[in-house]
Amino acid sequence: MTAAIEIEPDSMTPDDLAALRRAVQLLEHPGLAARLTNLVGKPIELLGHALPASASQAIAAATSKGLEVALQVALRTMRPTPRAGSQLLHKALATASGAAGGAFGLAMLPIELPVSTVIMLRSIADIARSEGEDLSDPEAALSCVQVFALGGRAGSDDASESGYFAVRSMLARSVTEAARFIAERGVIREGAPILVRFITLVASRFGVVVTQKVAAQALPVVGALGGAAVNYAFIEHFQDVARGHFTVRRLERIYGKILVRSEYERLALAP
Repeated sequence: MTAAIEIEPDSMTPDDLAALRRAVQLLEHPGLAARLTNLVGKPIELLGHALPASASQAIAAATSKGLEVALQVALRTMRPTPRAGSQLLHKALATASGAAGGAFGLAMLPIELPVSTVIMLRSIADIARSEGEDLSDPEAALSCVQVFALGGRAGSDDASESGYFAVRSMLARSVTEAARFIAERGVIREGAPILVRFITLVASRFGVVVTQKVAAQALPVVGALGGAAVNYAFIEHFQDVARGHFTVRRLERIYGKILVRSEYERLALAP
């Protein structure tokens, strides 16, 4: 008996097209820098460039550590199903950790950022599951960590190099190799070169927005209350990016990557 051949549809339903349009808005116009600028009343990107070299080194170290911890969580301890109200809970927890960061400044970053990153990772995972992802698949779990790179764009970036599909393409080989490594070994080996390479690629982009966050929290007028508001904006930013990313992946499973990318690029260029 001949197996049925699945034919991918050549057009999207109005509902799915609307979902893709929303995803384009979330992914191509990520607004963390604008949100933080409005929050503190100063241009965040300029403030980030003014941070001392010691701050840059601390940010780089904390960013890598936060992502390493998030990767462990993504592959080992996430619950199979999200809990009701978890998105609000994650925002509340991240806001609380941001208050500590705002109160104690850069000295708290090595502690506060890994905590915030894991909280955001759990929120991202809930969004992934709501869009049909099976997080027992290492590739899907790695896609949750990949969100930190997708959300790491500066306003001055070249769109051709920092657009959603450009960043996905940059990470594609590393994600595939890391997923294969994890699937074959069944365990995570600390310091495995394939996983270190993946973390390094993600950290290179995640560090951009961590710098913006630190610059906002470093302002004398911010303090604990402002630090909480900065972290609220921080997690909301990555929740938006995650919603867009996993919407695109859901539609790719239905319509195929070629059609979804074609429609995505058409919508991204629309006025």
